[in-house]
Amino acid sequence: MPYRARRFSLRSARMLVVLGLLTIGAAGLARGASNEVPVLTATGVVDNVMATYLEQGVAQAAADGSPAVIVQLNTPGGSLDATQGITSAFLTAKVPVIVWVAPSGGRAASAGTFITLAAHLSYMAPGTNIGAASPVGSNGEDITGTLGQKVRNDAIANITSIAETRGRPVDWAVSTVDKASSYTATQAVAAGAVDGIAGSVDEVLAQANGKVVKVNGVDTTVATAGATAVDTAMNPFQSFLHLLSDPNVAFVLFTVGVYGLIFEVMNPNFVTGILGAIAIILAFIGFGSLPLNVAGLLLLGLGVVLFALEAHVVSHGLLTAGGIVCFLLGASALYTVPGNPIGPDVGVATPVILTVTITMAVLMGLVTIMAARTRELRPPAGTVGVPVPLGTTGVVQAPLAPLGTVYLAGETWSARTKSGLALDRTTPVRLAGFDGLIAIVEPLAAGEQPTPPPAPVPLPADQP
Repeated sequence: MPYRARRFSLRSARMLVVLGLLTIGAAGLARGASNEVPVLTATGVVDNVMATYLEQGVAQAAADGSPAVIVQLNTPGGSLDATQGITSAFLTAKVPVIVWVAPSGGRAASAGTFITLAAHLSYMAPGTNIGAASPVGSNGEDITGTLGQKVRNDAIANITSIAETRGRPVDWAVSTVDKASSYTATQAVAAGAVDGIAGSVDEVLAQANGKVVKVNGVDTTVATAGATAVDTAMNPFQSFLHLLSDPNVAFVLFTVGVYGLIFEVMNPNFVTGILGAIAIILAFIGFGSLPLNVAGLLLLGLGVVLFALEAHVVSHGLLTAGGIVCFLLGASALYTVPGNPIGPDVGVATPVILTVTITMAVLMGLVTIMAARTRELRPPAGTVGVPVPLGTTGVVQAPLAPLGTVYLAGETWSARTKSGLALDRTTPVRLAGFDGLIAIVEPLAAGEQPTPPPAPVPLPADQP
């Protein structure tokens, strides 16, 4: 390559490198100058989906150079692993994390207490509460013995460490675990557990501005003056998975799934069976984040079994009544008080229980009525299909050797003789009984002729 051409190539390459660095630097400055504060909405049971969502949201806010990130919290509690993941992400965040317990009437119970205390700053809307993080057994009883002491001490040590790191009152934090204490927003502010009361995101931004917090051990002044709050919701897939942890949704999915499988067994069509199986799988995904009570689940199952038996057993509605009672009790006891110190205290909503139970009662009432009518339409004893009385006479069509066919009451029936005797065609026979759909016949006595079937009744002249 000539000298001038080589020199031009080197200059061009250097220019491209410089332009690339300038572009990257400009992008970095743009990110660093971001004045948007993402608002992450954490509502419902704390599960792994919520944990991933919050961890990613905090990391993205730091990468975008946001002055802070707000977590709007309203939870009854949740998974221990998920809560530890969230508190760890908050404690190591590279951007100020602000937890806002809202809206009014919301709460930061159980796991929510740990999450709130782990934030750099925390605020509560009027009418909210925080606390009640004491460990109890799966049925709401105190955990006694060595196991109870171990669980309690671990929870106390965890919340003590978080309170010390964030400069919160340790005794107050420990009381939420040791004594299951719960506090209103005003009480929490008075104790210094949270930084203030805020009725809106704008108030949160205004109160947080100028506060000095330690971000990764470095004193950092929160600069949210003039910042714009931007809602950053879960993506559709995360929203769907998190929805499954709703106790009402999980209950309805389980109920629909069970009845889908029952309908598949009674009327095979693959569609209801597949949909029912999918609904049950989704329900158990939700149950994994909830304090499921096995006794309640068994009561629901017993109710379903009683409903299924109603269509086959003459009970005059007693099985349906028993199924409704089991279903109602099972739905009410499907979830229990959590068995870990931060588990959710949840239950199926009363309107949902009543709606589903009444719907099931109406459906099963219709099934009971239809089953009763079907039984009334059954042919008399000793007949199958079209009523054919015992003693009806006919003739052999295909030789009975020992199985063949006979002509009885105007129809052809598979038949055999009562004694196993072989009979030729045209032999007169009399119906002695049925074995399933096989007619049991016997030959007529010598000289006895079969009675001809009744002639069909002619239609009136004015009908086709």
